[in-house]
Amino acid sequence: MAPFKIQQLDHIVLRVIDLARSEAFYCDVLGCEVAKRRDDLGMIHLRTGASMVDLIDVNGPLGQGKPPVNGGPNIDHFCLRITPFDEAAIRHHLQRHGIHGMAPAEERYGAEGTGPSLYFFDPDGNQIELKGPSHKSLGEA
Repeated sequence: MAPFKIQQLDHIVLRVIDLARSEAFYCDVLGCEVAKRRDDLGMIHLRTGASMVDLIDVNGPLGQGKPPVNGGPNIDHFCLRITPFDEAAIRHHLQRHGIHGMAPAEERYGAEGTGPSLYFFDPDGNQIELKGPSHKSLGEA
């Protein structure tokens, strides 16, 4: 047993092709806020509630000129817990920002239990899951 408990997602780091485009996407579409800029590293720290998404320029010192493998995503997906979860309003908002082709929301298991979630992709092909409040607590069937 580990000598600690994980409380929440702390941060993830994404290598991105166009730092300004990705900053605009995460701030304008998802509502993240710039917490800190590290221009010397080609890095932006974005506040996502109690967690962070860090963006690094693939052409900066940390990105080392390595774009996503074979043009694909850097990670499978990451999940952002949101509230409220109004599927129609979420879809409308994302579509206004040019995001289309989303499958219907489904009930999925997450850190807090089972609740509605919806998947889509950012401009660099990273898959994002937006997850609403859980209907069942951990340990329930």
